[in-house]
Amino acid sequence: MNDAHYMSLALNLAEQGRFSVSPNPMVGCVIVKNNKIIGQGYHQRAGEPHAEILALRDAGDAAKGATAYVTLEPCCHQGRTPPCRNALLSAGIKKIYVASIDPNPLVAGKGIHLLRAAGIDVEAGLLEKKAKQLNEIFFHYIIHKRPFVIAKWAMSLDGKTCVNTLDSKQISGIKANAHTHQLRREVDAILVGANTLCEDDPELTARSADGNVIKHLTKIILAGKNRIPHHLNVFKNTSFGKTIIATSNEKHKEWFAPLLSEKIELLMLPKNKNGYPSLTVLLDELGKKEITSILVEGGMTTHQHFFAENLVNKIHVYLSPILIGTLQKKRPLIFSDASLLGKDIHFSTYWENA
Repeated sequence: MNDAHYMSLALNLAEQGRFSVSPNPMVGCVIVKNNKIIGQGYHQRAGEPHAEILALRDAGDAAKGATAYVTLEPCCHQGRTPPCRNALLSAGIKKIYVASIDPNPLVAGKGIHLLRAAGIDVEAGLLEKKAKQLNEIFFHYIIHKRPFVIAKWAMSLDGKTCVNTLDSKQISGIKANAHTHQLRREVDAILVGANTLCEDDPELTARSADGNVIKHLTKIILAGKNRIPHHLNVFKNTSFGKTIIATSNEKHKEWFAPLLSEKIELLMLPKNKNGYPSLTVLLDELGKKEITSILVEGGMTTHQHFFAENLVNKIHVYLSPILIGTLQKKRPLIFSDASLLGKDIHFSTYWENA
């Protein structure tokens, strides 16, 4: 087994913390001695032991003289937990491979410097690209002090993102819907515009396949000029997480006053040059609340405003094999072939049950 293999195992371990470590990064650690893995661990939840600590516990006394593979630079400061640097030194680790430097100013190379100063051989940059991609949300949040923004929408083959037909408003299928809930589990907050909220009355929760709420998310509503009814689900089901109503309309102070509580907050924003609530300021305010990522679910007008302010970091699109157009009922199709042609995607379809 080579060094890249062990670091790859550490990255796979780190991945297991994806849904539970925010605002912390995902971190994995593998300890190897005489070409055998003697300890491993991953950070499981903010405030709980870091990956290095769990791996050292797993290795026990055998850690002395061993090599550690860590996906993120070991911390050297006192946070919610003691610094991992001290534990690695005390255990007698001989060499450490680090995938990526921690961008946190409290660490940012200091951990590696202190380990080297204590006589440990440290090599940084092994599978660095994969490590940074794994923690893209954490890196963005630490560097920019604002949430990582993911725009997500579903659309038909003819480019429709909403359904004005007599049948179901749902565009995407069962598996795509399940994937959406997985995306929701990965973020700290979900954002929708007022039109989407009023038309769909969503609960904006992350649910398991059996329908149970599995993560309490912050729900962010971009309120425009019109009043939003008080009876909607996001205002009724406050046990599922906090709701933030973001607006630049002064009249909303009075309108939403009866709803405000510890679970429902009104956030007043300045207007941007187009007269729309400043999304840049919104993200700055959310960053102060330790919200590291948001999933913008629409509608398209809301997406367009995020694109206009150049605030979207990642896009997820679900393309469904249906045609909507001006039809009263959606016409389902079946994908028969798909391929990548340069930068374009080509696919062919047939009518379902034709």
